[in-house]
Amino acid sequence: MRDLSRISNPYRDDKVIDSCSLFGVIDLEGRRFPPKAPIKAMDIMSERVNGLGAGFAGYGIYPEYRDAYALHVMFMGRDAKGRTEEFLKKNLRVLMAEEMPTGKEMRDAPLIWRYFVEPKIVNDKCSEDSDNQIVECVMKVNNGIEGAYIFSSGKDMGVFKGVGYPSEIAEYFCLDEYEGYMWICHGRFPTNTPGWWGGAHPFNILDWSVAHNGELSSYGTNRNFLEMYGYRCTMQTDTEVIAYALDLLVRRHKIPIGLAAKILAPPFWNEIDSMDSKERTLYATLRQVYGGLLMNGPFSIIIARSGEMMGLADRIKLRPLTAAIKDNLLYLSSEEAAVRSVSPSLDRVWNLRGGELLIGRLRSVKTLEIPPVVGLH
Repeated sequence: MRDLSRISNPYRDDKVIDSCSLFGVIDLEGRRFPPKAPIKAMDIMSERVNGLGAGFAGYGIYPEYRDAYALHVMFMGRDAKGRTEEFLKKNLRVLMAEEMPTGKEMRDAPLIWRYFVEPKIVNDKCSEDSDNQIVECVMKVNNGIEGAYIFSSGKDMGVFKGVGYPSEIAEYFCLDEYEGYMWICHGRFPTNTPGWWGGAHPFNILDWSVAHNGELSSYGTNRNFLEMYGYRCTMQTDTEVIAYALDLLVRRHKIPIGLAAKILAPPFWNEIDSMDSKERTLYATLRQVYGGLLMNGPFSIIIARSGEMMGLADRIKLRPLTAAIKDNLLYLSSEEAAVRSVSPSLDRVWNLRGGELLIGRLRSVKTLEIPPVVGLH
């Protein structure tokens, strides 16, 4: 009898404890470049993936529609496409619609289209109200139209993902025809959630994109907390909650990204108890108010939004994340070897500490932030 377990799990382990590959690069001066180097770096980490999911998010790739929201949508049937387009035309202004350009055929690939849209009605709040309208539309389509999934919804950026190895996904979506100032990439090795086109990383809402190595044992609690604020998780993968949590905390609740990171990966209570009175009050309050967004379990994540790339490790660093700088380029990766495969001589390279947030912003390397570990001296 054929041993199917060896096909799906060649290492015969219950878990591959440090798997999934992450890679990100941003040109801090905003210069656009094709993803040739990121694709090569992902190939170096081939042992971290098994072909059940991979993806890329590129920023600055749609300059001709930079002020419009780019919706990337996968359809599991023609009926879903018709219902989604009817919904989009009713609720948004569709500036352009087309089937996503693709290369070689891939098995079981869904129909994928992209739509450049803008809200029909914008009040005095303008940007904030527009963002809220887009998020509401994403939630209604993904939760209400069977077989339709909006998996990318930001401005001047896009997510490209599916079932396959990273190089296959890159070839399928013809990524060599795009240029962006930032790329984040993921190669998946599913353990607890299904490998399907919508479940590949990165996960996105508006211009937030997240690639994640690890697993969130707190997923149920995180999801329930987010549902109180109108978010609906439909992609069957735990990482989805990280993207929604960041949108809630930073965009809607106006919490600085440094503090938002301390909500997702907070100091332990014994560390909070050792802080001075002001810090202790702040972090105790955050734990009480946003306890439902504490991310438990091993993780390292790369976060992207317009003009910024960030790395965050879990509190006790159970998943690796390496940072490096070469001239105006900031790299984040699961492995230093992947970075050196595209940039052999680095100006600086280091590993993120547990709970540490690293931020690289456009315009100057001086805006590279390495916040101190609050409460640990």
